[in-house]
Amino acid sequence: MTRTEKNASGSGRALDSFGLTESGDSAQLVGEADLIGASPAFTSILEMIQAIAARKCSVIIAGETGSGKEMLARKIHVCSDRANKVFVPVDCTTLTGQLFESQLFGHTKGAFTGAVDSTLGFFRAADGGTIFLDEISEIPMDMQAKLLRVLQESCVTPLGSTKSHPIDVRVLCATNGDLKQSVRENKFRADLYFRLNVVTIEMPPLRERKEDIIPLAKYFLRGQSEFYSEPAKVLTHATKKLLLGYSWPGNIRELANAMERAYVLSPQEKILPATLPGEVILAKSTLLENEPKLLTLDEAKRKLISQALEMTGGKKIAAAKILGLERRRLNRLIEKLDISVSRITQDSKEFTTS
Repeated sequence: MTRTEKNASGSGRALDSFGLTESGDSAQLVGEADLIGASPAFTSILEMIQAIAARKCSVIIAGETGSGKEMLARKIHVCSDRANKVFVPVDCTTLTGQLFESQLFGHTKGAFTGAVDSTLGFFRAADGGTIFLDEISEIPMDMQAKLLRVLQESCVTPLGSTKSHPIDVRVLCATNGDLKQSVRENKFRADLYFRLNVVTIEMPPLRERKEDIIPLAKYFLRGQSEFYSEPAKVLTHATKKLLLGYSWPGNIRELANAMERAYVLSPQEKILPATLPGEVILAKSTLLENEPKLLTLDEAKRKLISQALEMTGGKKIAAAKILGLERRRLNRLIEKLDISVSRITQDSKEFTTS
């Protein structure tokens, strides 16, 4: 979640809301892993992390895109006895074929065209620490067999070599799909699934934990004020209502981007509704349109008088008795509210003869 980090040149750059660095696939020490929330679902996840962090078991983190799966993985790492070791995130969607094998398991010099140097690969780079395999369902079937062997034997054989290298790596993985369904459809190996699925943590989408929206929004705004070295900015009541009324299909990542936009577009200390993305504002408008509206006092009077006249076939004396009004008072209201007695009488006759 948004914070700043000094790069080699000394200038500040923003880390995104899930702690991803610009390289995205490099080994890194993780000094902090902020998880923000107040919902029962979030509290349950924290309890799960405390229970499993000190263990070596593999974990599957399931949830929609942008729901914070990598941040959760980093939190597990930080709470474990491997916290002072490396955390290696791997985006499995970017790796295919020979590239996948060489980047995961390493390769020797000359193993294939373009292999001018030997490489360790992600698993050996993560030795002693944690590797996070994001979107593991995207791994090709032939590579799944090789990954399973590595997990079972705790050894890696680089591409182009026959020598195995022992490794000690905690494996965390994530998916935005249903791995069980992928197994049933023969798109994911059952043996690999059961090897990985020691513990599964479901990361609920933001729309199912609305109690977390405002704390997260405030957190992102604080991060922006720290990044720009400016005074903190606050959410107005109207802005909070808009944030709570939106479904956030992009989850925490979308909320982080919305708060960054609102911050940079707000010249004053208050975050006003107009600085939010259009879809957030329009969603609330649509929601209000679908909500039952209270009648105005005149609308309520018009409705009651019309109903009384319909019941009496347009007879004002009888309608006045039903409403508890004098006939003169009823006549004044009929004139003021522009009620068509003749139309009501005609409608009543048509109803009774039909």
